[in-house]
Amino acid sequence: MKRGFYIGRFQPYHNGHQSVLERIATEADEIIIGVGSAQLSHTRDNPYTSGERVLMITRALSTLGCPFYVIPIEDVQRNALWAAHVRSMTPPFDCCYSSNPLVVRLFKEAGVEVQSPAMYERERHSGTEIRRRMLTSEPWEDLVPDAVTRVIREIDGVERLCQIAKDDQ
Repeated sequence: MKRGFYIGRFQPYHNGHQSVLERIATEADEIIIGVGSAQLSHTRDNPYTSGERVLMITRALSTLGCPFYVIPIEDVQRNALWAAHVRSMTPPFDCCYSSNPLVVRLFKEAGVEVQSPAMYERERHSGTEIRRRMLTSEPWEDLVPDAVTRVIREIDGVERLCQIAKDDQ
């Protein structure tokens, strides 16, 4: 059995994440999805709680066809210990899937096989771009799965982002 690990902040979960996970599902028997920076929320760069991100991911992947686990993972402020920290918080896994240079380096140094899947339309499908569009009232819904749009509406996520992005001037 091959169990893969994929980590992101998912602020918010978008079609790029979905595309990568659909590809991983063709190679792995199970997928562990780490919700990184789980302790962060209610900021411009990290507007959603780890629980809200778990909800987005779980609903978006309801038809993935591959068993998956979604596990919040808080940051540790020592990169040399990060891979061990992740492994202590997750079921065992055989391979890490990431294109993030730091994640790739840390898992390789820890002796974990790493594969770097191609990113899906990275310039459009990024949390930064989606949050920018939300803040400027530009269309963003086509960049996330329908289930994620529903969760963001359910939690009033665009309004939250707009409010916390303001300064006190």
